[in-house]
Amino acid sequence: MDFDLSETDLAWRETAREWVDKNYPKSKARELEASGTTFPQELWNDLSEAGFHGVGIPEEYGGQGGDIFAQAIAARELSRNLAGLVATWLAPAVGGTLTLLAAATEEQKHELLPRMARGELVFAIAITEPGGGTDLLGALRTSSRLDGDEWVLNGQKMWSTGAGNADYLVVLAANVADDGSIAGNNLILVPSSSPGLDMRHIPKLGVRALASYEVFLDEVRVPAGNIVGPRGQGWKGIVQGLNVDKVLLSACSTGVLDGVLEDSQRYLHEREAFGRTIEHFQALQHKVVEIAAWRHTSELVSQHAAWMLARGRPVAAEATMAKMIASEYAVQAADVGLQLLGGMGYSTETDMQRYWRDARLWRIAPITGEMSRNFIAEQLGMPRSY
Repeated sequence: MDFDLSETDLAWRETAREWVDKNYPKSKARELEASGTTFPQELWNDLSEAGFHGVGIPEEYGGQGGDIFAQAIAARELSRNLAGLVATWLAPAVGGTLTLLAAATEEQKHELLPRMARGELVFAIAITEPGGGTDLLGALRTSSRLDGDEWVLNGQKMWSTGAGNADYLVVLAANVADDGSIAGNNLILVPSSSPGLDMRHIPKLGVRALASYEVFLDEVRVPAGNIVGPRGQGWKGIVQGLNVDKVLLSACSTGVLDGVLEDSQRYLHEREAFGRTIEHFQALQHKVVEIAAWRHTSELVSQHAAWMLARGRPVAAEATMAKMIASEYAVQAADVGLQLLGGMGYSTETDMQRYWRDARLWRIAPITGEMSRNFIAEQLGMPRSY
């Protein structure tokens, strides 16, 4: 197997890294994160100008083109400095770009994707129900019924990240048939300014600058043409993008591991104790080696899943493994890194605590490590456990 990236991907990686280091060093990321729940509009605008929002969108729809490797490179290089702030790029890409590419009509793609590539439209996904968690379909209570030339939505959603700054919410809702029965589900684009739509901010441990919301829909009406995909088959538009989402999150986790490793080595090289720098202490060297090994493992499983995805091979188990492994190693490494930095690791003046808080989310969303294991076990032929 050839483990080398193509010349195009290598050049893109160098370009992305240089852009991040020049425009968003870790010190600036700390400042943005410290602003609380204020949407990082400057970051969004700069990502737009640099073309990041167009990565993965075909040129025919106004994007930069690029396959899953190009997207994964962007995810990793952004996460190395930005950590959870990468969601400013990733959340709209997953909620909007992947969904539209998977299920939208050609008319919808030509209308919306060029504006998304230019950073003119922001999307947020709203699929999780209160109390539902990973059981998206079993817990689905939000409804959508067709009334003339409008969809009418009622229900409640949780953990809609970026909804407060989005132009559209991508809402998964049960499809109410003409006879009142439930016939599948729909994926509907709901303008955030729609009458009857309200939101409540949910305070979080990490990924603070991109706020998450509880969304309430009370007789919200949107045009019938806002449905994405065939009526009753909305879930297909979501599930086709899930493997891409998992691969990108594994790349984000690998980026956090990059940042943790370099910060750990830098601190051990600079910090002195007992007459020499602490990088001389064997116990600390072993911890750094463990972080490097976790990063290497995460890089391999992430790139392998991307390689399979790019070739159109079945990748559900491998993508889930990559996300599970990389996210758990990222949190583990950040915790070790925090210990290596001692008191400074606990300080918000350094980045290790930010890496830990932000990466911790990726062990939970969009699928927990426990549900990942359940799913992989089923893929291995074992009885379904959920």
